[in-house]
Amino acid sequence: MNTVLPGESLTRRHMPFAIACAAALCGAALPGCSWLEAWRMRARRDGPHPMLAAARAHHINMFGELDHDRGTEYLARSSVSLRRHTFTEVGGDGDVTVDPGGWRIAFASTRHSERPDLYVKAVEGVAVTQLTSDPAADVQPAFSPDGRRIAFASDRSGQWDIWVIEVEGGQPLRVTASDADEIHPSWSPDGRQIVYCSLAGAGAQWELWITDADAGASRKFIGYGLFPEWSPHGDAILYQRARERGSRRFSVWSMPLTGGEPGYPSELASSSQHAYTLPAWSADGERVAFSSVTEMPAQAVEVGMAAVVYDVWVMQADGRGLTRLTDGYSTNYAPSFGRDGRIFFISNRSGHDNVWSLLADRTRLHAEGTEHLTDARAHDGGVKYVYGDDNG
Repeated sequence: MNTVLPGESLTRRHMPFAIACAAALCGAALPGCSWLEAWRMRARRDGPHPMLAAARAHHINMFGELDHDRGTEYLARSSVSLRRHTFTEVGGDGDVTVDPGGWRIAFASTRHSERPDLYVKAVEGVAVTQLTSDPAADVQPAFSPDGRRIAFASDRSGQWDIWVIEVEGGQPLRVTASDADEIHPSWSPDGRQIVYCSLAGAGAQWELWITDADAGASRKFIGYGLFPEWSPHGDAILYQRARERGSRRFSVWSMPLTGGEPGYPSELASSSQHAYTLPAWSADGERVAFSSVTEMPAQAVEVGMAAVVYDVWVMQADGRGLTRLTDGYSTNYAPSFGRDGRIFFISNRSGHDNVWSLLADRTRLHAEGTEHLTDARAHDGGVKYVYGDDNG
């Protein structure tokens, strides 16, 4: 896999796909790999996965006694309420998003071809409907607020642009058509506009833009960053941005919008140990979920640990209450909130990337019959860890 380092250009035929979080460890560096190559890049482990005997297993360290990763309590597997929603055993699924009603998901998948297409299915259903079948790559679907349309990124025009298609099918409408690569659409709450990120051919930084949803008649530059998400209240844009010094790892930011004009951005979550990527709002705008990417020390890799670990986190919209929801014995990334307190995400715990979900709300965990729920505050920064057994 080739990595685009800061200052290098990104070729038109290479996609800065969501799993670019793998390159987030070097901050602004993004992968210059194809969509399929990016899918194949996964953290792997050899040997059996450790099992815990009880929910209250104190001070068990994820990767041995490493200086930067202190022991924390775990949550028993039965308490996490994991559910699996897709079941492909060929290729992989990614980019899951939940419709406003909470009963359907859309996702990109290589289950039928080497280049991804878009699919829709009921959250609790089995049948999967293929929405696109273009020879190009269609990725990063986003439901409109009324649930009738899906915006997505595609390179079917020879470069990456934003397109919109009706959920019931039909010909997609091209929204953006500049010379830049434009990806990761997110709708305004009124369904009239779309925010996305863009990288010009000679550009060194990803830019955030807002455009009209119907035909891209007008557009406005609002700042720099990647993978924007419009707030359900319409008053802020959530995104990731690389630090400009030190580790250059990505962190999670929020930019206020007043009358459509951007204000001063705020950094909500950052870490010297993790890159924080792919942030997403809850339906009420009160919480934020995101992925972490962690490069493990050489001594951990030597004893069989993955070189890169991916996990899902949640926090309040103001950055408080940072909580880790998964424990990196499998790859877990790209979270999206459902309506019932569930967080949907992509995991390879079954051997292939599929859509899974878990409950992140303590009250709902108890409501589903949980008898033992443990959450602990780590000694470092007041971070809470709510781990599930990632062996499925």
